[in-house]
Amino acid sequence: MAGPAVAVESPEERVLPIDGPVILMTLLLGVVAFLVVTPLVLTLLSSFQISRPGQPAQYGLQGWLQVLSDPSILSAINNTFSLAIVRQFITLVVGVFLAWLIARTDLPWKDELEFLFWISFFLPALPVAMGWMLLLDGNYGLVNQWLQLLPFVQEPPFNLYSFWGIVWVHITTGLGVKVMLLAPAFRNLDAALEETSRGCGATMLGTFRRIVIPIMTPAILVTTLLGLIRALEAFEIELLLGLPIGLFVYSTKIRDLVTYEPPQDAPATALGTVFLVVLLLLVAFQRWYIGRRMYRTMTGRGFSTRASTLGGWRHPALALVVLLALAVTVIPMIMLVMGTFMTAFGYFDIPRPWTLDNWQRVLADPVLVKSFRNTLVVGAGSALIGVAFYALIAYVIVKTRFAGRHVLDLLSWLPWAIPGILMGLALLWMVFQTRFLLPIYGTVYLLILALVIKSMPVGVQLIKTVLLQLGDEFEEASRISGGSWLQTYRRIVVPLLVPTLLTTGLVAFMSAARDISTIVLLGSSESRTLALLMLDFGYGGQFEKGTVVAVITVLLVVVAAFLARLVGGHIGIGRNAGH
Repeated sequence: MAGPAVAVESPEERVLPIDGPVILMTLLLGVVAFLVVTPLVLTLLSSFQISRPGQPAQYGLQGWLQVLSDPSILSAINNTFSLAIVRQFITLVVGVFLAWLIARTDLPWKDELEFLFWISFFLPALPVAMGWMLLLDGNYGLVNQWLQLLPFVQEPPFNLYSFWGIVWVHITTGLGVKVMLLAPAFRNLDAALEETSRGCGATMLGTFRRIVIPIMTPAILVTTLLGLIRALEAFEIELLLGLPIGLFVYSTKIRDLVTYEPPQDAPATALGTVFLVVLLLLVAFQRWYIGRRMYRTMTGRGFSTRASTLGGWRHPALALVVLLALAVTVIPMIMLVMGTFMTAFGYFDIPRPWTLDNWQRVLADPVLVKSFRNTLVVGAGSALIGVAFYALIAYVIVKTRFAGRHVLDLLSWLPWAIPGILMGLALLWMVFQTRFLLPIYGTVYLLILALVIKSMPVGVQLIKTVLLQLGDEFEEASRISGGSWLQTYRRIVVPLLVPTLLTTGLVAFMSAARDISTIVLLGSSESRTLALLMLDFGYGGQFEKGTVVAVITVLLVVVAAFLARLVGGHIGIGRNAGH
C-alpha cells in the first residue's frame, strides 16, 4: 500500500549537502582515477609498444609472443604459481588452526603470542631471509653443522637455496597475516554454536571441522585471496634465494627484463598484464562468492564468547604455538643480530669470528646516512600525504551523497589487487609517458607517490571504519551553526579522527620503511631507502653490511608497529577490532 514518503535517510544518504563542494569531490575522484587507472592502462598499451622509451612509438605483438613462447618466462610463471599455491595451502591450514587456538580456546598467554604474530606481519621479508640463511644455508648453516655432527648424517640435510627453502621462509613471513586477519573473525563467532555441537555429542575436532570451518569460510576465503596476492608480489626472497639456483618468478623476471640492456619493456609489461588479469579475476570471484554465501554468527538472543576448554591438550598446544611464534619472529631476528657481528657472514668456526667492524664501517658510510634520511623522508611523506588523502576519500565515501562515491570506493580499493612489482612497473611507464611527471623520476617524490597509492586501500578502510561509527549529530550541529562543508570537516571531523589518523600514518610509515617490490624499479642512487640499500648489499653478497642495515630497518618498523598497536588499541583497531 502506497503511503507518504518518510523522511528517513539510509546509511548511504548522509546529512551533509554537497552543492558547494561537488567540484572538489569530482576533482578528488579524477585524481584517484588518474593515479590508479592511468598506470594500468599505460601498462597494457606499453605491452604492445616495441620501441624504447623516448623513441617514436611502434606497436606490435612481439612482447606477447615472447611471453607465450619464451621457456624462461614460462618457467617463471610456473614457479610463481607453484610457490604461491604450496605456501598458501600450508600457511592457511596452520594459520586457521593457530587463529582458532588464540581466539576460541583457553590457551595461556594468548595476547602475548598474538602480538608476536602481529609483529611478524610487519617484519621486512629480506631480514627474515638473512636470519634463516645463518641457520639453514647448505654450506655454513648452524642447523646443518649441528646435524652433521651425528654419525649417520653425511650431507647437509637442509638447503635454503631451493624451492622448499623459499617456501619455508615465506611460511615464516606469511603466518602472521593469517593469524592477524582470522583471529578477530573467530572472536566474532557465537560460542553457542560450538556448545550446541558438543551437546549433541560431537568432539572438539569434529565441531571445529563441521561447524567452525564452514561458518568461517567467507573470512578464510578473503584471507586466502589476500595471501595469494601477497604471494604473487613476493620479490626479495625469490631474488636472494632463487637467483643463485636460476629460479625465477614473475616479479624477478620482470626486474630481469627491465634491467636488460637494451630493456625488454614489451615482454615485461605483457607479463605484468597477464598477472593483473589473473588477480582481478580472483578478486571478482571472491566478491561474487561472498555475495552468495552469507553466514550469520550473531543473533538477537545474545552473543556468547566463552572459550573452549582444551583440557589435556592445553600445554602441548601452548608448546606448538610458542614454537611457531618464535620461529616467525624471535629466532630469525636473533640470528640476524648475530650476523651483524660476524667477521665473515655465516662462518662460525673461523679464528676470531666476531667483530664490531661491520657496525663501524656501515655507520660511518655516507651511503647509509643518505639512505636513512631518504627512508625518513619517504616514510614521513607517505604518512602525511597519505593520511590527508585517505581521510578525504573516506569522508566523501561515507559522509556525503556524492554521485561518484561508489566509484571512488572501488578505485580506492583497487591497489589492493595490484602486486608491488606491477605497481612499480605501471608507475614507471606512467612517468615515461607523462611529461609533467618526468622531473620526479629518480627522486624520493616518485617513491612517495608509489607508496601512497599502494597503501591507499588499508588507509582508506581504517578511516572508513571509524567514520561509520560517528553519528551525524556533530555535522548537523555544525551545519545549523552556519558552518560550511569544509569547516565542518576541518573543525569537527578531523579532530575526532586524530587517533585513527595517527595509526594510519604509522602503518603508512611502516609500509614505506619495509617495502621493496613497489619501489625497486623506481629508486635510484639518489633516492635509495634503507630497504633498497639492504637489497643491494644482499644481492651483491655483502651480507655483513646487509645485516646491519636490516637490523636498523627492523628497529624502525617494530617501533612504528608497537606505536600503531598502542594507539590503535584505544580506538578498536588491531586486536580489539575483533570484539
